[in-house]
Amino acid sequence: MSAPHIVMQARGLVKRFGQVTALDGADFELRAGEILAVIGDNGAGKSSLIKCLSGASIPDEGDILLDGKIVQFKSPIDARRAGIETVYQDLAVAPAMTIAENLFLGRELRRSGPLGWLGFIDKKKMLDESIARMTDLKVGIRSMTQAVETLSGGQRQCVAVARAAAFAQHVVIMDEPTAALGVKEGNMVLELIRRVRDKGLPVVLISHNMPHVFEVADRIHIARLGKRAAVVNPKFISMSDTVAVMTGAKAVSDLPPEALAY
Repeated sequence: MSAPHIVMQARGLVKRFGQVTALDGADFELRAGEILAVIGDNGAGKSSLIKCLSGASIPDEGDILLDGKIVQFKSPIDARRAGIETVYQDLAVAPAMTIAENLFLGRELRRSGPLGWLGFIDKKKMLDESIARMTDLKVGIRSMTQAVETLSGGQRQCVAVARAAAFAQHVVIMDEPTAALGVKEGNMVLELIRRVRDKGLPVVLISHNMPHVFEVADRIHIARLGKRAAVVNPKFISMSDTVAVMTGAKAVSDLPPEALAY
């Protein structure tokens, strides 16, 4: 059996903020076609890790690799150009704009010919592509021309996830996508995350919601004290043992071999 393709990797990342070391030689590995959950207590370094991977922060030491090649992101725009899309917890959607306009926010399609040169937007093409992409992901929204502010919280999150999936070529990173959602809406977003994975895009899922993590993750990256404490397989480890490793109450060496998923 061949080794899984590593889409994104980090080796020995260090990130300091003054006297505080947020990342202390952190490693990370995302495989093709998986949902990798990243969990950790407050101060474990998971937010700093994700910021480095998404271009929002520049590590002081260490390497980030995409498809085996070292990359250096100086901004989120650099990461976007490399095909990495991030869905943040505080939903970067424009409430007064339509769903179609939100899907292409900052990447509007221009009309062809002279009108495009003058900055005219091709609204029909954007609408048609939005319908196609939302249908492809099975997102049930009545009309792409309705304003995002008319949607529920879960539907808004689905718009943000669909936008990331539409433009990502390598990786989709999701930061607490089900936070502040009810059970039904949270499940709707989880189902969409599975569909993104099933279409061939690996997903990094940062979440505090352990039931959600265990429901959708193929592997779980446990961050602790600025490092990767372990990567575990949710099929062979309990939620309580996972939390125990995360908090330091249980040593990784005490886990059964099948629970580890490096």
